[in-house]
Amino acid sequence: MDDRNLMENMLILEKSACDLYLHGAIESSSANVHSAFTGSLNDSLKMQDEIYLKMQAKGWYPGEQADQNKINGVKQKFSTNA
Repeated sequence: MDDRNLMENMLILEKSACDLYLHGAIESSSANVHSAFTGSLNDSLKMQDEIYLKMQAKGWYPGEQADQNKINGVKQKFSTNA
């Protein structure tokens, strides 16, 4: 397995962990459990961001600039429906 595949797998695992921690926090029945899940979620989000930034720096996760006209259209759609 090359470095790119390894990092892609790590990113997928971190995203999955974030999902689990989020649902754990939402469904927690006590403040202590909620705190444990939110702390783990924050740690996992930081790790996910670090992996993403390293992949982006190597060109393995290229970002794409959103079209400003599309952004403005969505803003207008939701501001008139409020």
